[in-house]
Parts: sequence; C-alpha cells; structure tokens
Amino acid sequence: MAFSSTKPIPTPCFLRSSSRPFLHTKIITSSIPISFKLSHSQSLSIKNAVTSPATGSPSGQKIKTPNFQETRPTILVSEKLGDAGLQLLRSFGNVECCYDLSNEDLCKKIETCDALIVRSATKVSREVFEAAKGRLKVVGRAGVGIDNVDLGAATEFGCLVVNAPTANTVAAAEHGIALLTAMARNIAQADASIKAGQWKRSKYVGVSLVGKTLAVMGFGKVGSEVARRAKGLGMNVIAHDPYAPAERARALGVDLVSFDQAISSADFISLHMPLTPTTHNIFNDDTFTKMKNGVRIVNVARGGVIDEDALVRALDSGKVAQAALDVFAHEPPPKDSKLLQHENVTTTPHLGASTMEAQEGVAIEIAEAVTGALKGELSATAVNAPMVPQEILSELAPYVLLAEKLGKLAVQLVAGGSGIKSVKVVYESARDPDDLDTRLLRAMVTKGIIEPISDSIINLVNADFIAKQKGLRIREERVVVDTAPEFPVHSIQVQIFNVDSKFAGAVSENGHITIEGRVKYGIPHLTQLGSFGVDVSLEGNLILCRQVDQPGMIGQVGNILGEHNVNVSFMSVGRTVRRNQAIMAIGVDEEPNVEALKKIGDVSAIEEFVFLKL
Repeated sequence: MAFSSTKPIPTPCFLRSSSRPFLHTKIITSSIPISFKLSHSQSLSIKNAVTSPATGSPSGQKIKTPNFQETRPTILVSEKLGDAGLQLLRSFGNVECCYDLSNEDLCKKIETCDALIVRSATKVSREVFEAAKGRLKVVGRAGVGIDNVDLGAATEFGCLVVNAPTANTVAAAEHGIALLTAMARNIAQADASIKAGQWKRSKYVGVSLVGKTLAVMGFGKVGSEVARRAKGLGMNVIAHDPYAPAERARALGVDLVSFDQAISSADFISLHMPLTPTTHNIFNDDTFTKMKNGVRIVNVARGGVIDEDALVRALDSGKVAQAALDVFAHEPPPKDSKLLQHENVTTTPHLGASTMEAQEGVAIEIAEAVTGALKGELSATAVNAPMVPQEILSELAPYVLLAEKLGKLAVQLVAGGSGIKSVKVVYESARDPDDLDTRLLRAMVTKGIIEPISDSIINLVNADFIAKQKGLRIREERVVVDTAPEFPVHSIQVQIFNVDSKFAGAVSENGHITIEGRVKYGIPHLTQLGSFGVDVSLEGNLILCRQVDQPGMIGQVGNILGEHNVNVSFMSVGRTVRRNQAIMAIGVDEEPNVEALKKIGDVSAIEEFVFLKL
C-alpha cells in the first residue's frame, strides 16, 4: 500500500514541458472495446512468448499443432459436475466422467482428450500437459480459484484455461447475511447450549441490525449483493472499493468511503475483498485499533485477509465483540486453533458457494466456457494466454512491462475512496496506427491498474471484460511522432480522469493524474509525472517528493535513506521554473520503514511525498 504525506500549500502554477516530440499532428482515438473472434486453429494454438529456436516449442519438445476436429471432441470430467452442465457438454461432445483419478491415471487418460473439467481436488500439473502431447485444448475449472492448474505449463502447451467466477455470487452473499444475523443473535452458541442441556436466555442476548452501520469491504459482485440485502434489513451501508462505480453504489443507497473511514465508523464489517499481496493480513493489530469498540466482523471472502492471531487478541480485549468466519488462512484450520475455540466466534467450513442452485449454475457456466473455447470462441472467463502472434509478442516485450508498471504506478497515486471510472492511454509511435497492435499493451495497463486489488488474472482475453465489470472505461489515443520507426512505441502515457490524487505533483494542468514512460536500453523508465519531466527506472520501489527547488535536497533525503540502510538505485529531479517547484523521483531497492518515511516528510522544503511499490 502506498505511504503518502501532504502539507497544505498554495496550488502551484505548472508549466507544460516542451520536450515532447510532436512533429506530426495525426491523432487516432479509439474507445472501442476489444472484441474479436479467432479461427479454430488460432484459438486452439496459443504459443508462449519464449519458445525453442530449434522447434518453436517449449523445452525443445515437438508439439502437435492442435486442429479443430470434424469429429466430436472428447471432454473428460474428473470431478462431479451438475447434471445441467453435463447435458450441455454431451450435446456438443463425447463426455467421459472419471472421478478420483490418480495423477498417473490422469496422465494416461489425457492423451485422448480435447478438454478437461476439474473442481479443486484434481491437480493439473505440467506432467499432465506434457502427457497430453498438444491435444488438450482447454481446461475448465468449475469454480473461481485456479491454484490447482499450472497456468505457465498450460500457456506453453497451447491450452486455454477458463473458470466459472459468477455463478455462486448470490449463494456467497446469502451466506454472508446468514452469518451476519446468526452472529448478531448468537444462534450457534445458543443452539449448542440447549443441546448441552442448558437454558441461558440472559447469556445470549443479541444486538439489533436496524439502524446499525455495515461496512462492505469490497463492492464487487458479492459485496454489492450483500449491501442490497443489508439495506433490506434496515442497516445503513457504506462501502470501500477503489474501483466500484459511484453510480452503482448510489443506486443501492450506499456511500463509497475510504478504507479508514469505513472501518472506523462501522458497527459491522463484512469482507468481500480478494486475497492479494496488498490485502494479505490487511486486518491486523493496527487495523483493529482503528475500529469501534465492540465491532462485529463477517468474512466469506478469503481467510488470508485477516491476521488470525491479531483477531484473537482483538476478541480477547473486547475490541471485536464477535466474528463469523467461513474462510481461514489454512483450510481446514488446526483443531486446536484458538480462533475456532473462541466462544465469540461462529464458523462454517467454507460453505459460501454450497447451495444446490449455485452448484448447478457453476456447472452450466463452465460447460458454456469449455464448449465455446472448443468452438474457437474467446471466453470472457479465460485466465491465461494472451492471444497475440509470436512476432508481435517478441517486439512488444519491453513495452509490455512498461505498460503494466505505469498502470500499477497510476493506481497507487489515486486517493482512497476515489472510484476510477475513466482512463486514457496515449501511445506515441513513428508507425502508422494500422501497423501498431496495442491490444496487449492496453491489456497490460488494465492489468496494472486492476490486478493489485483484485483476484482476477488479467490478460488480453479478459481485460476488457473485467474492466467493464469494474466500471472502468479505457480509451486509447495514438499520436504519430517523428522517431525511429524500428521501435514500435516511443512512449506510453496513462491519464486517470475525475479522481483525487494523494500526490498533487502527479496532476497535470488539465486536472488529471498523468504519468508517462519510455523503454530505455530495454528497461522501463518513468519520464513524466504530471507536468514535471523526470527520468527514473521503474524497478524496485519509488519515492516521489514535491519540494521547493533549492540546493541540498538530494543530500538530505539521501542521508535519511542511508541512515536506515535503504539503497538508492536511481534518482532524478524535474522542475518547472528554477528555484520554484521540483519533483524528486528516487528509486530504492528496499522498503523504507515508517521512521525513515516520517523523517523525509519532516524535511521543511518537502511539501508532499509518496512511497510506491512497483
């Protein structure tokens, strides 16, 4: 998460840098979503970016080119699937249901299969893809998580992987509400007490939901459904999600707020955020101290977002009155877990999607995705393999990393509580727009913006679909400039519209967060921030400081970092007018501790700064 500090100062008058090479004025703008269909051979032959020069296949192994067969494809179902899904599959191909296969048996069986459908128990390893010898065209995961499928191997062997992420939305929301109400009225504890021969009415007095504030942390599909139901219970609902469209929240009568505002004002907190490096253990000792005394927490999302030891301490102190948990950091959790044994904790064994209706819905969703892929259609739920010709992948490789880094940097500059709705990506190139395929670059910008706070795996296939789900509109603009035509892209600029910035220096004179980068010697560089020109390698981490342009600033900040054993890899200073405003961009190998960051913020000439992870 970004660390930032801002001091109140007058708004500076920025000047536009004149270093941009606008020698032509031909501009091509496009906001058309990615929407195309591949032929059967294209969609069933996805190649990895790195192949053996001798054979064009991974590890030098010769792989048969998968061709769509005129005969009915063979679909192997290795775990139980709902009847509706099986019927759909059988209408399209030959279906074999073989459950509880050992890895050895699966490797033997897969040689004759065009598609494989699994749930969570079957491990689809590299060995399985190797055994398929190129015939396996699609793996369908009947559910959301795909940690049991080797995505890297699937990509290398030209196999598309699809999942079923939407069918269990209502079931998960209903389970969240069930836990919310059961916790508030001590249902589980009272039931156990009666079955133990006790009658303790006074011990299990509950709390009412009407008029209480519920903070929904993560306002995606499940979170918004929980909010809708909580409103029906008479609760005041607020939400935190930097990508949630404000219009959708307002339509449900929900206020979007910052993370700290949400947790500090809530009586109940319901978690619906994905588990990512950013959200891992985001609910910890420090977070709990910011909450109301006696807050109640429900988690039907991912176990790892809560530091379970910290939650036990919060329960013991009374800071957290109760918790209701369907998910855990390790599943199943240890039998001697203090969290499980705590009298103020209600638990269920990961039942969020466990309804008859949800299971049938997942079966249909995965069956449709698998049959669509076998027909040569692009699936909106694909989770691997950008489908771009090998020659374009090779040429764009350095710019792919630049695009993702710029997206990741831009999103960290958005202030908490600001919903990102509109983004523009501007490409400068000497080539004619018809000769520049930017689909992959656009997908990587989207990946950089969305993936840090999402469990979605984003690539060319699903980038536009997920962006639409998040209410994010991405426009592209191509500017022809007079530079070396052998390089496909001169620069990439990312602009985020109508948001607040936690770093005012990143806001250009038009009021948008604006950053620009180029590839230099094969390495992505940040070359513009707001109206300031900079030059810093996008490697490791980054500290940005806006300051009074005066001597000694580099030394002061460098000394602070040196005192805390933080190595500086790059440093660049850009300014508008001499002795006026300047931006100092510092690349650092390590993450500075809180004390070091505080000392940087205390330097009198520094008006604001932000620490960013790249």
